[in-house]
Amino acid sequence: MMLQFFPSKRVALYMGRLFLVRTIAVLALLVMVLQTLDLLGESGDVLAYPGNGNVQLWNYVLLRAPQIIARFLPFSVLLGTLVTLATLNQNSEIIAMKAAGLSAHQILAPLIIVAFGISAFSFVFNERIVARASASLDAWQAVDYGPRPKDSGIKSNIWVRDGDDLVTAGLVGGRGKGTLLRNVEIFNRSNNSLTTIIQAPRGRYDAQGSGWILENARSFDVVRGTSTMLGTVRFGRDIRPDQFTLAKVDANGLSIGALSSAIADLKDAGRPTAALEGALWHKTSGPLSALLMPLLGAVAAFGLARSGKLFVRAVIGMSLGFTYFVADNFALAMGNLGAYPPLMAAWAPFLLFLLVGETVLVRTEE
Repeated sequence: MMLQFFPSKRVALYMGRLFLVRTIAVLALLVMVLQTLDLLGESGDVLAYPGNGNVQLWNYVLLRAPQIIARFLPFSVLLGTLVTLATLNQNSEIIAMKAAGLSAHQILAPLIIVAFGISAFSFVFNERIVARASASLDAWQAVDYGPRPKDSGIKSNIWVRDGDDLVTAGLVGGRGKGTLLRNVEIFNRSNNSLTTIIQAPRGRYDAQGSGWILENARSFDVVRGTSTMLGTVRFGRDIRPDQFTLAKVDANGLSIGALSSAIADLKDAGRPTAALEGALWHKTSGPLSALLMPLLGAVAAFGLARSGKLFVRAVIGMSLGFTYFVADNFALAMGNLGAYPPLMAAWAPFLLFLLVGETVLVRTEE
């Protein structure tokens, strides 16, 4: 019996179903509470745009909910693990399994298989839904919850420096010579003092390579306080299109393929990519964090419930899980600062806590 990974199919299905149901229940509760709190804080901004109503509020919920689900799914797996194992321990079911000859790893095997399935679902969910929803929500927020841009790949709130002058575009679409700008503002400065502000609703790159063309531009003289219509003007002869299209690459709003292409473009332009490479690796290691939770929370499964230390064991399991999330965020932050290589920033916490969880399990139960 000890040589079989799943000695009992019935027990494996029972534990796997128990774990999955509790994880989904915890996730549903967290999403409802957090989504309600988030909507209360953001509903005023959504309804502030003229014409917005209940439809726009539901649109916001549909775009924000995937982000909340993706962020708190690993927490739900951890809490589901603790609830499941603590309940089995309290009812002496763990003792019955061990008395039947099952090892600690065999008891945890059904939970780990289910957690692996949750990790696979999380990966696909992030790629197909979360990335698109994040990009659409960012673009919608960039226009103050007005008419949402149809192209979810549009970048928002881009700043570029042209000598002493600053150029900002509310929305940037297209690539290369087909780059288009919306809501353009140019802050002309002289001796570190703002002199004029040029505003235009649209801008495009001149195919001849002689800079950018603004349409219906208006100039505001800061010193005199006067405004003048300029019509069509040219600016930014030395500004390349990639400075707009690659100035702000949001890893959360891109799939793995799109992010890889953006990183390749940045490398070709000679721009730093370490932080984005770390985010790219984390798109794989992040969903796998659910696989660690049964191992880190396993300390709650073992030990006699009547000893009075079941609550202490559950707290220890929860502490191990939350410590992993702290270490994971810390490693990503160090990777963004350049202190850790991208591969290490994404995978070191996962491998470290895999060893920690396995060591605790072996030393205490095996």
